[in-house]
Amino acid sequence: MKCTIMHETRGRIRVKMAQSRMTLAQADILEYYLLSIPGITEVKVNDRTCCATVLYACPRQNVLDALAKFTYEANTALVPEHTGRALNREFEDELVLKVVRRGLMKLFVPAPIRKIITFIRSFKYIRRAWDSIRQGQLDIAVLDATSIVVSLIRGDWQSANSIMFLLNFSEHLEEWTRKKTVDDLARTMSLNIDRVWLKTGDTEVEVPIENVKKGDLVIVRTGNLIPLDGYVHSGEAMVNQASMTGESVPVRKESGSSVFAGTVIEEGEIVIEVSKVSGSGRYDRIVNMIEESEKLKSAAESKASNLADNLVPYTLAGTILTYLITRNATRAISILMVDFSCALKLAMPVAVLSAMREGRMNNISAKGGKYLEAVAQADTIVFDKTGTLTYACPTVIEVVPFGGHDENEMLRLAACLEEHYPHSMANAVINEAVRRGLHHEECHSWVEYIVAHGIASTVNEEKVVIGSHHFVFQDEGCVVADEDRAAYDAIRDDCSHLYMAISGKLAAVICIWDPFRYEAVEVVKQLHNLGIKRVVIMTGDNKKIARRIATAIGVDEFYAEVLPDDKASFIRAEREAGRKVIMIGDGINDSLALAEADVGVAIAHSSAIAREVADITLTAEDLYALVTLRRLSTALMDRIGRNYRFIMGFNSMLILLGVLGILPPATSALLHNASTLAVTVHSMTNMLE
Repeated sequence: MKCTIMHETRGRIRVKMAQSRMTLAQADILEYYLLSIPGITEVKVNDRTCCATVLYACPRQNVLDALAKFTYEANTALVPEHTGRALNREFEDELVLKVVRRGLMKLFVPAPIRKIITFIRSFKYIRRAWDSIRQGQLDIAVLDATSIVVSLIRGDWQSANSIMFLLNFSEHLEEWTRKKTVDDLARTMSLNIDRVWLKTGDTEVEVPIENVKKGDLVIVRTGNLIPLDGYVHSGEAMVNQASMTGESVPVRKESGSSVFAGTVIEEGEIVIEVSKVSGSGRYDRIVNMIEESEKLKSAAESKASNLADNLVPYTLAGTILTYLITRNATRAISILMVDFSCALKLAMPVAVLSAMREGRMNNISAKGGKYLEAVAQADTIVFDKTGTLTYACPTVIEVVPFGGHDENEMLRLAACLEEHYPHSMANAVINEAVRRGLHHEECHSWVEYIVAHGIASTVNEEKVVIGSHHFVFQDEGCVVADEDRAAYDAIRDDCSHLYMAISGKLAAVICIWDPFRYEAVEVVKQLHNLGIKRVVIMTGDNKKIARRIATAIGVDEFYAEVLPDDKASFIRAEREAGRKVIMIGDGINDSLALAEADVGVAIAHSSAIAREVADITLTAEDLYALVTLRRLSTALMDRIGRNYRFIMGFNSMLILLGVLGILPPATSALLHNASTLAVTVHSMTNMLE
């Protein structure tokens, strides 16, 4: 598509598209198309001016070529179902309209008519106050109505009109803030599933989710997200529906039960008959769930909101007392002109929203302000090892066969089983099989996954198990043949092991090398510097590997050969001891600990259930996002504290000056509203330098 370069600096270019007008949908298509180009880091599209500002870290010509090839028709699929652009435009236009309408009324509407309009508009605020009084409450509505009524009685129509305008404006801004927060969170929590297992006859085929049609059968197993709405065709499973219904315990699903996209199978395996394809209404259900939830509010926000309401009786009492002492209505009204509600109830949520927005800019997605608050207060961090402190892409360095089995055949069989429950270790097996060109057909029966242990199935009427040492030798009772004992004892111990047994005898050990992340040492050091007192590693791996990594990284404690229940029990004990705990994990076996912690954090490439259970998700490819999360959370609490002190101090000063007769009510109201606007705008700025 043709465009004109309007301005350009190193790494940044602004272009104007060759069109007279641009719709909101076209702006979204252009933005998401450009963001899909490798090397383009940020894009802002202004539909009103038909301009796009592009920040890039790739060759300039790549950006120009992408713009030249762009067409709206070919890129509609890149845009998610909800982008937030339409919502922002709706509220922006309404705010501008309110300001313009007020200006036009002052210029062109005669004063007598403005008085009538002001009188009629006051009924809404008086009715709210009356409803509060009938319910036995003295809240902000009573304070607002009192200031309006007193102004009307005194004949100060201008003040009454200004008060109602500012109240209406702030209510609109607060609603915009709330809806934008909900919309952003709902999109953050949207599904990210590209491929599914489609059942065709007696076989399973992995296909793109776009290819699934209504009536198709899709297989979903333990730990995976249900990708589409439908009904259980066969199988049984326990499904975590907290993201949809808020239920705290898993729900049993069997043949005929309905299931929803985005819920997670905690245990079992089901075949789903699809009833709705993509765009199945998950977004709307998430919005309803968030709106009915208190997750968005941190304790600091709740404190500010409650304080604003609790101060109302004192404000009214102060107004009456001032009038009784001074017999000066102007001084008494000056107290009503200054309330703490607008600033306290608006600046705090805006600060949290700003932190969450800045978090997303740094690959951090938080489900609510209270989790950022908990991160700021935390003193203990517990890390899972595999895929968290180590790379999420471990590699197979050796396959040791036993019992006369062929090495490649054992790897082929292991990949055949592991591909149904992908995690970092499984991916290593699958990738090695692909690298060796080992293709396979499904030759096994129903596959059973035992969380944090392994997989069991039947191949050629022989039971096959693959998993941890504990699972294969202790739970399943498998043994090493006498003739293989020497080879077994010689297995290298500087890597992680996957054990596979056939018919109760060890058939192969797959050695997997998973080096710790290069940035882990610096991240742990910075976390300590940011006030984290204890950094702990908990892993199911053997003690030698755990000790080597713990020593190299510099953590305070490590625990090896632990089960999921052990991690959760440790965190529970820490919390009972009065500590605030963050749990960092990525796998199905971490879900219990993630749920038990004050804050559960899932890192990039985590399992579906880990992302669902976690309170915060990091999508960055390295661990520095943890440092950013701690710094951002601390900065948020610092900003909330500063806002709180400024609002209370400044407004108290205005009240005092008004009572002393130094400031007239109009000036007090002006300074009050100006300070509210200033602190709110400041709350919207970035917190990290």
